[in-house]
Amino acid sequence: MNHYLSRRSFIGRAVMAGGGVLLANSVLGKIPFASANERVNLACVGVGNRAGEIIRDLYKTGLCNIVALCDVDMNAKHTQAILKMFPDVPRFQDFREMFDKMGNQIDAVSIGTPDFAHFAITMTALELGKHVYVEKPMAQTFWEVELMMQKARKHSKVVTQMGNQGHSEANYFQFKAWKDAGIIKDVTRIDAHMNNARRWHTWDPNMKNFPPAEKIPSTLDWELWQMQTLGHDYNKDFVNGQWRCWYDFGMGALGDWGAHILDTAHEFLELGLPTQVEATYLEGHNAFFFPMSSTIKFHFPKRKKMPAVDITWYDGLDNLPEIPEGYGVSGLDPNIPPPSTGELEPAKLNPGKIIYGKDLTFKGGSHGSTLQIIPESKAKDLANKLPEVPQSPSNHFANFLKACKGEEKTRSSFDIAGPLSQVFCLGVISQRLNGKIEFDPIKKEITNDKFANALLVGPPPAKGWEQYYKV
Repeated sequence: MNHYLSRRSFIGRAVMAGGGVLLANSVLGKIPFASANERVNLACVGVGNRAGEIIRDLYKTGLCNIVALCDVDMNAKHTQAILKMFPDVPRFQDFREMFDKMGNQIDAVSIGTPDFAHFAITMTALELGKHVYVEKPMAQTFWEVELMMQKARKHSKVVTQMGNQGHSEANYFQFKAWKDAGIIKDVTRIDAHMNNARRWHTWDPNMKNFPPAEKIPSTLDWELWQMQTLGHDYNKDFVNGQWRCWYDFGMGALGDWGAHILDTAHEFLELGLPTQVEATYLEGHNAFFFPMSSTIKFHFPKRKKMPAVDITWYDGLDNLPEIPEGYGVSGLDPNIPPPSTGELEPAKLNPGKIIYGKDLTFKGGSHGSTLQIIPESKAKDLANKLPEVPQSPSNHFANFLKACKGEEKTRSSFDIAGPLSQVFCLGVISQRLNGKIEFDPIKKEITNDKFANALLVGPPPAKGWEQYYKV
């Protein structure tokens, strides 16, 4: 049965929130494996699509044993490649059964499930003392991210990493070095843009109901797929990446790409949480799925000696920010990985950001793409004054596994990734309500709209999932 809560019942119900065998090295080429007892024993929740890419990248480091595989749609077509890579590794459909049967054989967990399904798996793993690598964004609601951060602090010896993989690549080290050297300073404005086609761009924004029920695939546990959410009839447009389209399951373009575009600015400019968020333009706004185009403005107050910053997010095919004089060419960085729907096509303005400081303006791409000073004439003048940027000692996946072994510190741990994810949660609330919210970063409350404040928590979990909301 579909559930669509009224405003009043939503608010009333939301108040509850207060409270393994390894393959031979030849499978992936010559991998410099550590000895068996030096590798991290990794369980993988989510096997197909993006989750499969995560498993391959973690395995290619040579730093882990894959000891368990778990997926609610085990034996579906999209899981087969990973199952063939690890034919003798135990398989599970329910993460709870996996932890019950193999908990003492697991050191760490990778979580590559839909946004809404990160939460319960992560909370379980942290409670059991397992290190966690979870895809971005950390969770779907502000409060779930908050509880995940609290849980990680409670289990302080556990290593956490959110999967915005560019946070271990060139832009991370460049932004830090340029900020420390005073090249990036007095930033007051950032325009972030992601103007490629999204899955829902062919849909009708006048939709009046969720799509009709279809036959559930024999390989899929549909009830388990939904986890704590209120319940929907199965439809192919809810699964295999389509979940990202819906307010009930995903975080839209902002949650998908924001962590790859704004991560370094958010960390190194110490932005924290905004005090105002406003959807200033929405094309195709509706009650079910994300708009065709969105412009969302975030206001971050002064921090220490740094001025206030306004970040404006643009998505949609023809929804572009102002392009400053001397911007030059908008190149599509070949290092940006393709989405699961196919290759990333060049757009009028490719994914990235424009950063405005007092004296300098920068343009940058997504993921690990480095910044450039614009216009080019100013970049040439400063070429000999730029600091040396260190090379990354490890990619994002090796960084996580080395941190599990006590050799490094993760670069996108929950204390860093959590507030970033919460920024996107606030942005999605403004999108959903097509309005402006005033936010208190200390009390972590929306002060001007009770319904918006209830959306920080979302609806109460389905029966049987309440226990995950306790730290």
